[in-house]
Amino acid sequence: MEIQKEKILEALKVIRYPATKESIVTMGMVRDVKHREGELWIALQFNKPNDPFIQSLKKACVRAVDGAFGENTLKLEHIQILLPEAPAKREVLPHVKNIVAIASGKGGVGKSTIAVNLAVSLARSGSRVGLIDADVYGPSVPKMFHIEGERPLARSEDGIEWIIPIEKYGVKLLSVGLFVNPEDAMIWRGPVATSALKQLISQGDWGTLDYLLIDLPPGTGDVHLTMVQEVPITGVVIVSTPQEVALADVIKGINMFTGDKINVPVLGIVENMSWFTPEELPDNRYYIFGKEGCKRLAEKMGIPLLGQIPIVQGIMESGDSGEPVALFPQKAPAKAFHNLAQAVEKALEKRNIELEPTTKVEITTR
Repeated sequence: MEIQKEKILEALKVIRYPATKESIVTMGMVRDVKHREGELWIALQFNKPNDPFIQSLKKACVRAVDGAFGENTLKLEHIQILLPEAPAKREVLPHVKNIVAIASGKGGVGKSTIAVNLAVSLARSGSRVGLIDADVYGPSVPKMFHIEGERPLARSEDGIEWIIPIEKYGVKLLSVGLFVNPEDAMIWRGPVATSALKQLISQGDWGTLDYLLIDLPPGTGDVHLTMVQEVPITGVVIVSTPQEVALADVIKGINMFTGDKINVPVLGIVENMSWFTPEELPDNRYYIFGKEGCKRLAEKMGIPLLGQIPIVQGIMESGDSGEPVALFPQKAPAKAFHNLAQAVEKALEKRNIELEPTTKVEITTR
């Protein structure tokens, strides 16, 4: 006996979706019904794969069919559950050629100063440069670019809220410090900090860039792991002072990035505060934090020494005033950062020729 599809749908109308109390037929959840030679197939559409009512509605269909046509009249052979297709993952930073992390084993070594002046030097050479201040607990990039009071604009496209970086000195900038008051303490737990970094990376409207620098917090922690999981880092620049206390932490940082689980190339080490030279005695060098500690470590670990930046009063003053010293090529410190930018570019070129592109890190826990 062939039973018309309309009669089967009429029997299923009595079933209510628990969350809305509406009939599953009225809601359009019954996508298909097929009946042939006493056997019945029903296809039910759900909006989410973890819908809590899937099993209860399957049982309700069996009861409704048996109640309407009798248990021996129509055999409900199969109930097909249709689930929404997972949205295609959006590629993060598709138009960025090189993503470079600026890291340090410990705080106070001038990592952000290096990141800021490196970004400006690269931009002055004609490159398209972006800088993310991912030092979520102590964001200093807004002050160094004199943009503390500014707030990034946003735009919506295809359901995505894009954050438009602020552009200054030819560098596109985003920092957590642009979304909070400068005087407020950043008392954030790990998940909040990592979520902030994800937004700066994936929702930043970066466009096409030759280099995107990411100024990381000191040490090794959640923010570092989030970064390597979010984007394929081209390479890491490690910043340190020459003293032994700082170098001990540098080794830990290098081992983290080059370990089997993360495997991100270290482009080289920058030795900051290499020596002190008074302006009135430009030929004198005073090795306050030790002499060439980073150079010796770089040689020992087989990593390039990308540059040595001296302690100069003008570097500090330019950072405080929001005009990075790399903007002024006539000043001696600017030359050091110009040379550093050239060394980083060469290291990236060598890395991209000799090594496969980095992939995002998949970290699993047991």
